[in-house]
Amino acid sequence: MSKPAQDARKPTRDLSPRSFRYALENGVAHITLDRPDKLNALTFGIYEELADTFATLGDMNEVRAITITGEGRAFCSGGDVEDIIGELFARDMKGLVEFTRTTGRLIANIRKARRPVVAAVNGTCVGAGAVIALACDFRIASETAKFGFIFPKVGLCGADMGSAYLLPRVVGLARASELLFFGDIIDANEACRIGLVNRVVPFEKCVQTARDWADRLATGPAFAHSMTKQMLESEHVMSLDQAIEAEAQTQAICMQHPDFRAAFEAWSAKRAVTFEGAHAPFRAKP
Repeated sequence: MSKPAQDARKPTRDLSPRSFRYALENGVAHITLDRPDKLNALTFGIYEELADTFATLGDMNEVRAITITGEGRAFCSGGDVEDIIGELFARDMKGLVEFTRTTGRLIANIRKARRPVVAAVNGTCVGAGAVIALACDFRIASETAKFGFIFPKVGLCGADMGSAYLLPRVVGLARASELLFFGDIIDANEACRIGLVNRVVPFEKCVQTARDWADRLATGPAFAHSMTKQMLESEHVMSLDQAIEAEAQTQAICMQHPDFRAAFEAWSAKRAVTFEGAHAPFRAKP
């Protein structure tokens, strides 16, 4: 990004990143990692730009959903060995923690963004790339995709960038332990079988399927979607009684939003509903 957002509460509209492509179409922000010759490996700069971008998009009213994918045959192969590893060997503990906190900030900002995020995992998705996909709300995988939390393969802890927090919530503790201890690579069908991805589609349909999902989300109730994402995040540490009470209050808030009345009036008139700020009417699908 040419001018990174310094304060996520005051988002800039200048989203012209240097290291990945960005476009906003009909309420959907599309991010495409664009280093195909490097399997879309991440540099220090890309980590920071992506983190700033997600912080910004999460506060932009015109953004109702987000997609992220990679150019070429990879989603993201993790950190760039040439750009990052040599530099890390030259750092002291303070410098290393600064780096690991930077990578974690990217994941935190994906989760904090109150917009649904759809990953189109078009190919290789390992290391930091696997954690980025994991942090998204939905994952559409191509038949050629392969996943791996490969940190143990290079002598690092399997718990990196929030993976040990997120992965058990998605696939369960036993599967997460297997993936994070062994660092094995799994294919798209196995990822789908254990619940790591939502759908497996042909390579040529991967990005379009993710965009179709994002388009559908963008026509839905953005305010309610933001509340859903917040509750999915917050209820993880609540008791059942606390969760029920939190949902009662959240739903009461949503009932005061104009979208609730708009949906009722559309239902009464037997027509599609256009939610506040949406570019097109929402039509329920089976």
